[in-house]
Amino acid sequence: MNQELLRIVENIARDKNIDKESIFRDLEEAMISAIRKHFGDADTEIVVQIDRRTGQVLAFRGDEAIDITQLGRIPAQTAKQVMIQKIRADERESVYHEYIQRRGQILSGSVVRYEGGTVIVNLGHSVEGFLPKGEQIMGQSHRPGERVRCVILDVKEVASQVKIILSRTHPDFIRGLFESEVPEIGEEVIEIRALAREAGYRTKVAVISYDDKVDPVGACVGVRGSRIKNIVEELGGEKIDIVRWNESSQILVANTLMPAKVSEIALCFELGRATVVVTEDQLSLAIGKHGQNVRLAARLTGWDIDILTPEEYNKGVEALANCVKSVQAAPDVLVDKMIALGIISAMDLEEVGIEPLMSELNIEPAMARQLVEAASEAAKALDAASQAKKELAQQSKRLDLPES
Repeated sequence: MNQELLRIVENIARDKNIDKESIFRDLEEAMISAIRKHFGDADTEIVVQIDRRTGQVLAFRGDEAIDITQLGRIPAQTAKQVMIQKIRADERESVYHEYIQRRGQILSGSVVRYEGGTVIVNLGHSVEGFLPKGEQIMGQSHRPGERVRCVILDVKEVASQVKIILSRTHPDFIRGLFESEVPEIGEEVIEIRALAREAGYRTKVAVISYDDKVDPVGACVGVRGSRIKNIVEELGGEKIDIVRWNESSQILVANTLMPAKVSEIALCFELGRATVVVTEDQLSLAIGKHGQNVRLAARLTGWDIDILTPEEYNKGVEALANCVKSVQAAPDVLVDKMIALGIISAMDLEEVGIEPLMSELNIEPAMARQLVEAASEAAKALDAASQAKKELAQQSKRLDLPES
């Protein structure tokens, strides 16, 4: 029994994470190459068999049995080179199949070095992952030897190398952190229904509970904020808003704009737009720093969100009412019907067009055309007035005069 051969195969399989059967086949093919090299014969059939239980090697050239130990140094060197190539190919294939199945999962590794802004991460078993600069959280740096958690973004074979692309900015990284910190998500009692993120700054997560006894927001926050605190620390202080999911778009939009309090919401399905009215003191909260709050809310809900003050809203409705009044035989109640459809300004009416007025409000084609034409004229007038105001403001600045 060739125990040494079996032991070598066992060690390679364990160290390289390769199937033992693949290694035995590679050995057989390497020995066949060595025999061909020794005899310089490309036509004669050569067979090599290794007994998987005993390690015994049987080799035949045609009908002739061959003792491979007597082939000499050059065939042995050939066998070694072929074996190294095949083991490397098997290792790449093993790594590729293992990590392609884990795509989207979070793993932990240790930082090895930086290469042109990319962090090289040791994932174990001599496997390295690549954390590109664009997938790193802005403002965070990593030291060699530091443990770092990432999500597997992609796995691809490039120039005889398996490249495992990692990310800490992808929304799936947040999803994975919540799954690891909140057991109820792993148990499918709570589900993350939507997620929007600007990495390094702010994330909004919409959650729903399938158990009436479990509060989804409270479970994600944890006792005294313990669960969310761990996630925030992992992200280097990134702000996380956890909101309650609701099938009603109006309620969902209001939830996602928290901590701002919403006074009124008008949804226009034709435009995919949600017009949200907030009081002056809530305006900055609703919009957020650099527009971040409303931008993330829009991504989370899928609605184009327009924030207005009551004064702006009333001006829009007034202009819409004037458009309707300018059309003969148009009933006054038409304004209320348009507002119910989420059309709250002349510009909305122009953008919606004729077809929805006919199909949703049963308006005659001629009247629908007149209404849209009136809205177009009103929109042009509003644009001209707005442009004139901007020019006046710029002129006042140049002259260092107070704006009128």
